[in-house]
Amino acid sequence: MERTYPPGVTCWIDAEQPDIEAAQRFYGPLLGWEFTLATPPDAPLRYVVATLDGADAAALAEAPSGPARWSTYVAVSDTDASVERAVALGGTVLEAPTDAGPGGRGAVVLDPESNEIRLWQARRRLGAQVANLPGAWNFSNLRSRDPDRVGSFYEALFGWRLVDQGWATAIQVPGYGDHLESTVDPDIRVRQAQAPEGFADTIGAIVPAEDEEPGWYVVFTVADRDDVVDRVPDLGGTVLLRLETEWTREVVVRDPQGAVFTASQFTPPTSWD
Repeated sequence: MERTYPPGVTCWIDAEQPDIEAAQRFYGPLLGWEFTLATPPDAPLRYVVATLDGADAAALAEAPSGPARWSTYVAVSDTDASVERAVALGGTVLEAPTDAGPGGRGAVVLDPESNEIRLWQARRRLGAQVANLPGAWNFSNLRSRDPDRVGSFYEALFGWRLVDQGWATAIQVPGYGDHLESTVDPDIRVRQAQAPEGFADTIGAIVPAEDEEPGWYVVFTVADRDDVVDRVPDLGGTVLLRLETEWTREVVVRDPQGAVFTASQFTPPTSWD
């Protein structure tokens, strides 16, 4: 069964990279990805889809002028209407709604804090077909200097439920866990029986930006955080920070061209079954 995304759920990620071959040489060995060219041979810029065990995981977009960076897409039912609503709520249009061939219709907006978020009305390209497994995308989190302001914007735009957890604000899409249970993850309730309430609906978090740059950042699941730490320098990347939480062991990485992401090993409390 194909993985689908209800409106308001983050559905896809891609990285703009000045040297797309160099990006493949880094991410392929690090995350176990293989790559397929998605654009026609005569396209001026290439778009390469990364797959994990044959399933779409993410993409690399050729961007000669840089900078390298990861972007996050949110599923919407109507890109044009969502852009109009974003503007009415104080957002700014960065890229107007445009068809991406038969794949879907996208747009790029800035929230009131000037953080970039991308909208995606899926047609053939439904979004990531693998998630939360080693080598796959886990979450996208927003670092913000004004969490209340941007949180209100996203609540109104996407219908998100924001839950204060002290260190961060969890982003939940009501009913998303039910959607997963009825489609690609029938055992989610059993597997997450010991999880906090609403965990199955959670798609990310809003985290106060302290010394970091505000913006959306992607998190990948990995089997072994320390193995990633060891391999990143050999592949030309830089380890920026290692940290542990109650649930994870993480490393923040800068890839060889400057895009930053987090690799996260899931290490739940012993009470988690």
